[in-house]
Amino acid sequence: MNRKDNVSLEERTFFKRLDLNFAFVIAALNLIGLINLYSATHGVHSSGNSRLFWMQMVWLSAGWLLYLLVTLVDYRVFVRLAYLFYALNLGALVGVMVAGKSFYGAQRWLDLGFFRYQPSETMKLVMVLVLAKILANKSTQEGLSFRDLAIPGVLTLVPFALTVKQPDLGTALLIAAIAFAMVMFVRVKKSILIIGLVGFLITAPLVWNFGLKSYQKNRILNFVYPGRDPRGTGYNSIQSKIAVGSGKVLGKGFRKGTQSQLEFLPERHTDFIYSVLSEEHGFIGSVTTYGLFLVLYIMGIRIASQARDRFGALIVVGVLSYLFFHMFVNIGMVIGILPIVGVPLPLLSYGGSSLLATMAGLGLVSSVSYRKYLF
Repeated sequence: MNRKDNVSLEERTFFKRLDLNFAFVIAALNLIGLINLYSATHGVHSSGNSRLFWMQMVWLSAGWLLYLLVTLVDYRVFVRLAYLFYALNLGALVGVMVAGKSFYGAQRWLDLGFFRYQPSETMKLVMVLVLAKILANKSTQEGLSFRDLAIPGVLTLVPFALTVKQPDLGTALLIAAIAFAMVMFVRVKKSILIIGLVGFLITAPLVWNFGLKSYQKNRILNFVYPGRDPRGTGYNSIQSKIAVGSGKVLGKGFRKGTQSQLEFLPERHTDFIYSVLSEEHGFIGSVTTYGLFLVLYIMGIRIASQARDRFGALIVVGVLSYLFFHMFVNIGMVIGILPIVGVPLPLLSYGGSSLLATMAGLGLVSSVSYRKYLF
C-alpha cells in the first residue's frame, strides 16, 4: 500500500469515528447565533458594534479548530493534566484580582492585548476535568461520604470564592452547580443531602444580610416585584420580556425587532441575545433553538452511556451540565423566571472566552465519542 492509500485510509477512519451528527447540531446552533448576532449588532444606531459580528466569526473559526484538536487528543490526556490546568487557571483568577480589567463595576478579565480573557469561563471546564479525575476512582455502591467529598469540595470552593470576589455571583454559582451535578451523578449518601439542605436554609438569611451586595439584592427584589424600579434596576428585565412577548408566533422578521434595532434592549449581543431571537423569529424560532439544544443533550447522554470508562462518562456529564445550567439560567432570566445575572447563552452569545471554552468542552465530548471505537 503506497503513501497516498495510507492517507486516504486515515481520512476515512477519521470521519468514521467522528460523530458528524453531533458536530452538525453544534454548527446549526452556531448559525442561529450568528444570524441573531448580526441583527443585534447592525441596528439603526449600532454602527460601533458591527465589528463584534466579525470578531465572533474569528472566535468561531478558532473554536472549531479547537474542537477538532481536542477531539483528536485522547481525553484521558486532559484528565492526567487536570491539576496542572487547575493551578494555571487558579493563578489566572488571582491575576484578575491583581491586574484585571474592570467593566461595569466588575473585575473579571485579563487584557492580553489581542484578547480579553475571562478565567472564570475556562475554570468551569477545568472543574469538569478535575472532578472527573477524582470521582472516577470513587466507589458508588453506598454513595459518597463526607470524607469522599472533602477534596472535591475544597477544590470547588476556592475558585467559587475567587469568582464571587470579582464580583460574579452568577458564574460562581454555575461552578458550584457543575460540581453538584457531577457529584450527584456518582451518588452521595442521603444523610449528606439532608444536612446540605438544612445548612442552606440556615445560611440563606446570613448570605442575604451580609454576603450579597446591594445591586445583587436589587436584582432579586426586581425579580419578585418586576415593577419595583422600571426605569432603573428593573429596566433590563422589563425590556427583555417586552421583546420576547412581542415576537408572538412567527416573530417580526430578521432585523425588524423594534426592541433590539432601536436599542431599547440592553446587552442584546451577549446576555440578552435570546430576546433578539424571540422578538425577530417568535415562538417558532425559540422552539427550534430549544429543540437543537435538546437533541445535543440527548446525543451527549448517548455518548456518556457508550463511553469506554468512567472518566469519559463523567466528562460528558460535566460538559452537559455546563451547557444546561448556562442555557437554563440565561433563558430563565430573559423570560423573567429567574433574576438577572451576567450569564451568556452557549453557542449564541457574543464572547471569545465563553465560545472557546464551550467549543473545547464539546470537543471533549466528541473525544469521548471518537474513542468508543478504540477497543
